[in-house]
Formats: sequence, C-alpha cells, structure tokens
Amino acid sequence: MFKNSELQTFLREKSKGLTEQWYSTLDKSAGGVYAETEPQAIDKLKQQNQDFHQLFCSAFGKEEAECIDIFREWVLSVANDEAHLATPFNSVIKEFFRTQKQYLELIEEFATLQEETISHAQLNAWNQAIVDTTNTIILEFIDQNTKAAERRLNAQQEMIVEMSAPVILLSKDSGLLPLIGEINTYRAKIVFEKVLQQCHEKSIERLFIDLSGVPIIDTMVAHQIFQLIEGLKIIGVRTAIAGISPEIAQTAIQLGVNFGEIDVYNKLDQALRYHKLEFNQN
Repeated sequence: MFKNSELQTFLREKSKGLTEQWYSTLDKSAGGVYAETEPQAIDKLKQQNQDFHQLFCSAFGKEEAECIDIFREWVLSVANDEAHLATPFNSVIKEFFRTQKQYLELIEEFATLQEETISHAQLNAWNQAIVDTTNTIILEFIDQNTKAAERRLNAQQEMIVEMSAPVILLSKDSGLLPLIGEINTYRAKIVFEKVLQQCHEKSIERLFIDLSGVPIIDTMVAHQIFQLIEGLKIIGVRTAIAGISPEIAQTAIQLGVNFGEIDVYNKLDQALRYHKLEFNQN
C-alpha cells in the first residue's frame, strides 16, 4: 500500500524521539503505571513505549491479521503486566490515542515537507492507515487485557475464598470449618473443593461445619453443602453441623434433605462440648 520509502524512513527516524516527547507530557496523576517514581519502573515503561514505535513502523499500513501478528508478543506482554493491570483502563486507552496523535502529526509534518508531490488523496490515505493500525492494536489489547484481568480476578477470588474458609484442627483427627458471610454458588464450589482437599491432607476423621455466621443460602448452595457432606463421607470423614438458621433449615427441607444420618447441633459450643466428651471417652 505504501510505496513511498521516504515516508517509511521519515517515520523510523522520527519515532526515536517520540518516547521522550510522550513521557514529558504524560499525566503522572493518572495513577497506576503512569504514576511510577522508581527509576527502574520508569525505564521499563519507556522501553515498552519505544518497542511500540519500532513495531508500529513495521505494522503501519499492513492488513489487520498481519498487524496483529507483528504486535502479538508486545500486546500480550503489556496486557499481562501487573503495573498495567493496576492502571485505570481508560487511562491506558487514552495513551494509545495520544500516541496515535503523535503519528498523525508526523504525517502532517512529512506532507508539509513534500507539499508539491503529495496529493490530498494520498494524505488522507496515510491518515486513515494511522487510525486503522492504531485501532487494530487497541482492540487486540482490550481483548488480551480483559482476559488477563479475568484470570487475575479469579485467582484473587480463589485465594480470598481459601483464606476465608480454612479447616481448623481441633485435635489430631478432628477439624472445624467456620463459614462466615454470604455464600454464593461460586464461593461454595471453591470452598468445598478446598475442604475435601484439606481434610484429606490433615487426616481429619470428624469435621464440624459451623453455619451460624451464614445469614441465608439459596437452594443451589444448600444442595452443594449436602453434596460436600456426601463427599466427605466417601473419604471417611464424619460430619456434624452447628448453627443452622430457620431459613437454612427451610431450604434444606424443601430439598428433601434427610438429617437422619447427620449430627446436628443448635450452637457450635454444644457441638464442641459433645466432641470433647466423645474424644475423652476414646
């Protein structure tokens, strides 16, 4: 598409100074990666920007698929960068458009130098190519950044869930699972997977599940709780439940749950007193 080798040379030469120009006018109050004050972090940010310019000159005017191939590694690196993930999304996109403006200004500068030989149609085509190339890169970044943010959020949620529902050892073979706060379907799934794993690793034979800190659960979560009990039974863990609220009891009854084989206590201290008596007798 671009047969003017002078334009390519012009852009490559001018791109060498774009990073410092960009950083000098950067809004440092935007937060995240743009508010960094550590020299190493600033150098990394500038290098990422400089790498962008080197790639952009190669991708300029190429078809969308080829442009994405050229920028794939750079986009993946920046989109998964913790500093960029911690930066307001609109601030990152704003910097893409500021960079686009830098190239539009370069095209205008080049056209002014070659005024007698460049038509308006050619100038418009170059400007459109700048916009198209930038848009292709932005869309790919948005896609990869969204995926990276989702992976990061899921990992954080799993860590929070695991930390908020530990199996506490009461004795060498007995444990307590205190559940606190709202339990949605996602949290129930992760918590119960971890509970099975922890009971196995800690060689627990009896587990007390305290629901007194759970205000209400829906039918799906109640079903998962009793699936957990069945799963624990399979690996040889006897369970007892304490602190079932009237609302949770009603949900369980609607599910047709049979409490006949489950030890149920009104309060946790009652369960622990029974546990202590039973343990002493053994």
